[in-house]
Amino acid sequence: MAESYMEKLSFTLLDAITDKEPVVQEQVCSALCSLGEARPREMLRACNEYLRQHDKLAQPYRALILRAMEMVLSSHIHQLDKDTASILILLASSEMTRTKGLDCDWQRAASSVLVAVGKRFINQVMEEVLGRFQPGVLPHCSVLQTLASLSVSNAFGMVPFLPSILSTMLPMLGMAKQDALRVVFCCALQHFSESTLEYLANLDQAPDPTVRRDAFAADIFSAYDILFHHWLQSRDAKLRLAVVAALGPMSHLLPSEKLEEQLPRLLPGVLSLYKKHAETFHVSKSLGQILEAAVSVGSRTLEAQLDALLATLHTQICVPVESSSPLVMSSQKEVLRCFTVLACCLPDRLLAFLLPRLDTSSERLRVGTLQILRHLINSAAAQMEVKKPFILSAMRLPLLDTNNKVKRAVVQVISAMAHHGYLEQPGGEVMIEYIVQQCALPPEQEPEKPGPDGEDLAAADSVRAISVRTLYLVSTTVDRMSDVLWPYLMEFLVPAHFTEALTPLCRSLVHLALRRQEAGADAFLVQLEAHANLPSPYAVTTRLLVVSSHPYLGDGRGAASLRLLRVMRHSIHPLLAQPWETAVPLLLEHLEAHTEETLSLPEWEEKLLTFLRDTLAVVSDDTWTCQLSLEMRKRLPSYNRVPQEKNFLYKCLGTTLAAAVSREVVRKSLQELLGAASYQQQAEHEGLACCFGICATAHLEDTLTQLEDFIRSDVLRKSSGIFSIFKDRGEQELEKVKSALILCYGHVATRAPHQLVLAKVESEVLRNMFQCFSTKDPALKLCLVQSLCMVSQAICSSAQASSFYFSRKAELVAQMMEFIRAEPLDSLKTPLRKKAMLACTHLISLEPALEEQARADVIHGCLHSVLALVPEPDREDGGSQESLYQDTVRALEDLLAGLLQRNMTPQGLQIMVEHLSPWIKSPKGHERARALGLSTRLLRHFRQHLHVSALVPFHNLGLLVGLFSPRCADLCSATRQQAVDCVYTLLYLQLGHEGFSRDYRDDVAERLLGLKDGLVHPDPATLFHTCHSVAQIIAKRLPPDQLISLLLTMFEGLGDPDKNCSRAATVMINCLLKERGPALLEKVPEIVSVLRSKLQETQGEHILPAAQHGLYLLASQHCAAVVSSLLGSPLPFDSHTCALWRALAVQPSLTTQVLELLLEKMSRDVPFKESRAFLLGSSPHRVATLLPLVATCALYEVLSAPASGTAVLELYPQLLVALLLRVSCTVGVQLPRNLQVKERRGTGTAPARSLEPCSSAVDALQALLLRGGSQDVAQCMQLEGGWELLRTSAGHEEGVTRLASAMARCAGPRLPLVVKALVCTQNSPYEMQRVTSTAFLAELLSSNVVNDLMLLESLLDNLAARQKDSSTSVRRLVLRGLANVASGSPDKEKVEFREASIRLFGHLNKACHGDCEEVFLEQVVGGLVPLLLHLQDPQAPVASACRFALCMCVPNLECEELAATFHKHLQEGRSLHFGEFLNSTCKHLMHHFPDLLGRLVSTNLFYFKSTFEEVRAAAPMFTGFLVLHAEPKQQPQVDLEQLIAALQLLLRDPAPGVREKSAETLGRLVKFA
Repeated sequence: MAESYMEKLSFTLLDAITDKEPVVQEQVCSALCSLGEARPREMLRACNEYLRQHDKLAQPYRALILRAMEMVLSSHIHQLDKDTASILILLASSEMTRTKGLDCDWQRAASSVLVAVGKRFINQVMEEVLGRFQPGVLPHCSVLQTLASLSVSNAFGMVPFLPSILSTMLPMLGMAKQDALRVVFCCALQHFSESTLEYLANLDQAPDPTVRRDAFAADIFSAYDILFHHWLQSRDAKLRLAVVAALGPMSHLLPSEKLEEQLPRLLPGVLSLYKKHAETFHVSKSLGQILEAAVSVGSRTLEAQLDALLATLHTQICVPVESSSPLVMSSQKEVLRCFTVLACCLPDRLLAFLLPRLDTSSERLRVGTLQILRHLINSAAAQMEVKKPFILSAMRLPLLDTNNKVKRAVVQVISAMAHHGYLEQPGGEVMIEYIVQQCALPPEQEPEKPGPDGEDLAAADSVRAISVRTLYLVSTTVDRMSDVLWPYLMEFLVPAHFTEALTPLCRSLVHLALRRQEAGADAFLVQLEAHANLPSPYAVTTRLLVVSSHPYLGDGRGAASLRLLRVMRHSIHPLLAQPWETAVPLLLEHLEAHTEETLSLPEWEEKLLTFLRDTLAVVSDDTWTCQLSLEMRKRLPSYNRVPQEKNFLYKCLGTTLAAAVSREVVRKSLQELLGAASYQQQAEHEGLACCFGICATAHLEDTLTQLEDFIRSDVLRKSSGIFSIFKDRGEQELEKVKSALILCYGHVATRAPHQLVLAKVESEVLRNMFQCFSTKDPALKLCLVQSLCMVSQAICSSAQASSFYFSRKAELVAQMMEFIRAEPLDSLKTPLRKKAMLACTHLISLEPALEEQARADVIHGCLHSVLALVPEPDREDGGSQESLYQDTVRALEDLLAGLLQRNMTPQGLQIMVEHLSPWIKSPKGHERARALGLSTRLLRHFRQHLHVSALVPFHNLGLLVGLFSPRCADLCSATRQQAVDCVYTLLYLQLGHEGFSRDYRDDVAERLLGLKDGLVHPDPATLFHTCHSVAQIIAKRLPPDQLISLLLTMFEGLGDPDKNCSRAATVMINCLLKERGPALLEKVPEIVSVLRSKLQETQGEHILPAAQHGLYLLASQHCAAVVSSLLGSPLPFDSHTCALWRALAVQPSLTTQVLELLLEKMSRDVPFKESRAFLLGSSPHRVATLLPLVATCALYEVLSAPASGTAVLELYPQLLVALLLRVSCTVGVQLPRNLQVKERRGTGTAPARSLEPCSSAVDALQALLLRGGSQDVAQCMQLEGGWELLRTSAGHEEGVTRLASAMARCAGPRLPLVVKALVCTQNSPYEMQRVTSTAFLAELLSSNVVNDLMLLESLLDNLAARQKDSSTSVRRLVLRGLANVASGSPDKEKVEFREASIRLFGHLNKACHGDCEEVFLEQVVGGLVPLLLHLQDPQAPVASACRFALCMCVPNLECEELAATFHKHLQEGRSLHFGEFLNSTCKHLMHHFPDLLGRLVSTNLFYFKSTFEEVRAAAPMFTGFLVLHAEPKQQPQVDLEQLIAALQLLLRDPAPGVREKSAETLGRLVKFA
């Protein structure tokens, strides 16, 4: 090549930089950078050369090129040689100063190139730039900007040049008149000052450590004088900000005396800018730098300016922040830094200013002051040390503030105080208590509503959240706070109003305790009794144990409380050290293994009570136990607002009393509990009852005595006399007391030793319970039922239950059923049903047994009470309602299972299912779902408890399977799956009755479980497919003797009100017929009869197709039997019988059999019989015989079915001839008398088809022609009146002639076989049949078709043989035929389209095997590029065809990765990400077929000229991806000159997308450089 490859690539891309589309410009820049990444020197030189050659290239395009150069330089500066650097410096300098315009993109881009080069070649750059920075001449603004940027990017290189630069610059400041240029000067001075300060701060690393501050002082002061006294007064806001930004760093370089002299003017001047500018960051930053400079020189004039400074700065902190942008937040930080600087020199004045402002009416001022105070405590700790008491005292006032923003600020101040020793001072405890109070705020109040300024407080920044974090951080990270917080924080554990703070308190205390233990503190940590303000061990134990009962409340207070108990075990009781060390971690593990959703609260409470029992056993000190019970009793009122925790405290108290030895303490405690309980609180009844129940485990006699004494006391006697006005209220309160007492008896019976309870059940427990009972109050009724349930359960659990005779059993069962029946069916609001059924469940297992009617009443009543419940609408408490319902259903299941257990036989199961059957078939979905759920679990129960001692038949299996299996298609998803479970269990019950063990697993039955997934979604196709699979499994496992009962039951299911289930029944019937049909031969007539009757009885559009399919399946196995059965149907056929006949036309082979059988039936018997009338001399009548007539009608129905077409075509000649001859021999034949009567009756009702023998045969012949593709023949006959002629004696011959003529004209190809079949009938014994066949053949001779079909010779031979026929008519027709002559027809063309050719390519590839594979592989490679590119074809069908063809082609390439890519991206219906797909494809092509690179690229070149824009864009992209993934060694395969030239042409394409892809590919070609 004359020019280098890199130059050509670069110049090609650079020529495209002038593209009008921004997206193409960006892609060109990106491609240039790609070149620069690989060959930075060549790319940079090419850009330089291009810019010099194209002097008139517009500025925006020059800027783009320079920006690309700068990006390459930034990442490859260390690869830059000195000569190239010199070239680039000259270019950038020239570009930067070519115009005098200010601050344009082109100049900035050129300046950036200089700065990038200056990072390594600072001297050369400075030489060039300073050449354009001459004394006495205002420099180009870009020169100044470049000098400023160089000082930032390379301070060590620039600072040595600054003295000369400053000396040259200072005279220029007076010459600068434009504000924009002045701004540039200010920025330069700011950066010069900053780089100088950086240089001076790092002299140890600087190239010239002799540089001193004094060297810059005079020049900087001269510049300061101009900037402050002249430019700062400008009206241009931008200039003022630039000036103040420069003054900050410049102030550090001013001479000390000059700075002191200027401060009285400088500070007010800067402060005044706050009023002039909304954006104050630069002002605040500069002010902070000036104050630092003033303090560093020990300024004495600063104090005089302090008041103004503080007032202005305080206002800046307190002003409302309208945005949280980084610049605004940075400005606030700079203002706070100013306060820090002032605190270092004037702390007293500063505090005197701030602290009074804590007592102001403005919320913003209070918050701002607290914010400043926090900052000072942290940043000026040394200066604030002696001010601690003063600050603590001043902080007492904000502690009373109720504003949440102020509270947050206070908490933050206290946090800072904790880190700096403030809280160790007197008064520090008040601050700690404040933090705990904020931790105890109720979480539901957070976050608060938006404040008046619209600020919305996020939950994470709420007062409580910040306080919790603060308390924990102070406890764990501030060592000095350990002695302050321990044991002081323990004072807050017990008071109820600190409950919400328990979790952070416990966590902090645990950490503090562990730290003390690590430090070697006394094992007791703290003597609780020795501190008057600390809670006692009993109070701590009670408190932490009770709050642990609901462990996830309050951010996990359960785990936190238990951990604190563990670390304080020595302080609680010395003997608990080792036991709690083991027990508490186990409790914590249990909590960690669960979440709030998965934890079982009853189980957790039992674990805690066990922990308490074990604790009491370890201590084994009755005094300690009694003291703990006293503390628990004392704490009961403090939990009135948290009933759940109060109930648990009752349980703890019961557990403690059970462990107590002193009966006096127990009796007194129980007596006080009964007297002090809050009976008005329903929730407290359960807690009180639990307490008495647990206590009764060790003190049954004392517990019952206290309860009976209380019942006999005046408390339960009604008031009278003067107090009667409170009678109603007194009765309500009395009912609640009675409810609690009844519940107590229930718990006592449940928990006390059962052998002791039996003796007292009827004599004391039940007697006293019913003494308290009154049915008026629903709550009292519920308590009674619950307690009776507990009592009956206790009796059943007793070892003596089997010998216990419960005399009141029937009475109690009847009472429970009365309660159940009284419950409303429109809602489920109480657990009364559940508890009553549970009571019945326990009662029925006791002696004496219930009578049979009573059992039936129980089943019926309970089923109706639960299954008929109206479903609750979705509500907020829907979860609790659903839970209650599920509990009620489980109670019903247990009851039914208990009743079933008493008759574990197939008959017993049948009785139970009979009760459920109406609900299973209910039209209401929820009732069916519930009934199926019950059935599922009852069947499982039956299976689990099945014991078969001898092989006995499961005689009702078919009935049960037939009931449940159609429900696999129920509208309800749960019902569908439960139906499968029922069938599954029934099949295993059958296996059990056959002698298989209970743990036997049957592979066929197990497949049912795998089908349940297919029933989840309501897609009908999936549902019925699954039902079919269920039926297949049933068919394999059903005993032969159960098959017919199953089918008959399923036939009943066809009338199911749920259409889905009715359809499922049909699917299953059909499957059973298919799978087990061979065994049903003898039952065919019965099945056909049932099908016909069901069709007549049941209305439903789906029933008929189902019955048709069932008959088809039966006929496919017993064709003759089915045809015979249907032929027994009475004439005329009703619509259902007609439909059944048409069902036999579904499958061609079956239809063929049916047609052959009907032809045989039609020809087996004589077509008519002759009979004389009773009058002598009358001529004989021809009466049609029944079987041929029925067969003809059946043929019509079969031929009318569209699906019979294939079979009709197969038997077309035989059918045509047979029906034509049937027509001929029925002309003038009459119906039998019984059918004549039927026909006359039917005439007046509906216009049905005529039964007249000849008409029925003509109709069948007409149907044959229509179904056999001879519609033109039928139409000709209709137009010419041929059909009417065929029916009459006089016109029959002419009708046959017209039929033959029409056949010759419109159905010539059919004639050879028709003629062959017709010739075979020439010897018929019936003259009319011979006449008909001869007339047909004779007419054919009048058509030229006989010549075309080469039939002439055979026809002439046949007619010649008929010349001696006995019939004159036959002989006449022979002569007519011999005199006849005839003629012919055309073809059509088809056109191939693009889509069809592509799909054909795919099909050919798929079909290619053997020797052609290698040849076709070559075609695949050749077609790969066009197919891939035309995936972007604008015509969707073509693109779709390309997808198909590619998927067909890819297997021949034998590349698994490529095949996987095609499969992933080219699935039909899936959207294609073309770029991603093409990239992946090229990657695999280049990896597996690298030698194809040249061929693929050259093929792509052809498509660069495609007429489709999308394809033109895809082709260069394809090429680029090939290059991207090719190895450099493959470069010789590609003609680079040709490729670059082609891409160059594409860069001028009218479509932006094409140009973009071309530029991208050019950038990738650098790989082959």
